[in-house]
Amino acid sequence: MPETLSAWERVLLARNPARPHTQDYVADLISGFVELHGDRRFGDDPALLGGIGTFRGRAVVVVGHRKGANTQENLAHNFGMPRPEGYRKALRLMQHAEKFGMPLIAFVDTPGAEPGIGSEERGQAVAIAENLLALASLRVPTLAVVIGEGGSGGALAISVADRILMLENAIYAVASPEACATILWKDVSKAPEAAATMRVTAADLYGFGIVDEVIPEPVPAHEQPTQTIQRVGDALERHLAELEALVHDGDAGIDALLAARYQKYRRIGRWVEETDPTRHPNGPVPSHAADQAR
Repeated sequence: MPETLSAWERVLLARNPARPHTQDYVADLISGFVELHGDRRFGDDPALLGGIGTFRGRAVVVVGHRKGANTQENLAHNFGMPRPEGYRKALRLMQHAEKFGMPLIAFVDTPGAEPGIGSEERGQAVAIAENLLALASLRVPTLAVVIGEGGSGGALAISVADRILMLENAIYAVASPEACATILWKDVSKAPEAAATMRVTAADLYGFGIVDEVIPEPVPAHEQPTQTIQRVGDALERHLAELEALVHDGDAGIDALLAARYQKYRRIGRWVEETDPTRHPNGPVPSHAADQAR
């Protein structure tokens, strides 16, 4: 992809309805997938896909936001915005992963958690907070990949992972650029300016040490979906192998995994004046992302 794309242009690419969605990644990367439903409290949430399957020879648990490719599908899946029962379903699957020693893979693609009155009445904030707490201490390797939009707590609720990966044209932010523009300038038309100011792109977040790898998109994902999905699968396999090597010593390895996870999130938000804007805590920004980081 051209390095001259603006932050707003990448926002639009991240939202392109033709980009591969969670269900496409599951179909291509997870064999023998069995979808599991319900939170055992209220109901099933079609905006949150979850289940078990095999990823390149490994039994894994998968969770992910589910969008649609058209208006009808998006309405059926609430535009990928889970309600509390969706996050509680995800929590149930996280606990299942820990109980049976299965790595957890999360696909992140949501504008944010569903903000309706019903969701608030059923404990949306508590559901997200419980997921954050569970992910921080989950005793299995966890990986998250931002494949489109990573919006606010709705994204965080499944992405506090040992490794966070992002596609080059994905975004990850505390709020949408439109929301930021409305709050700061009372003018939604300033969303492109807000996107640049918020530093929402994959290269920005890699530069800040929040994201562990930026997965290149030589062309936008919606133009080469199969190749993009395989590229994501290769990155997930590589990081999962590294995490599995860390935990092979049983409880001692798991304790080391949790310690590394703790340190990863303690480092986020620490600001250091740096003359080289392409520096990253773990090394330089890859060449395909360096210009955007500047």
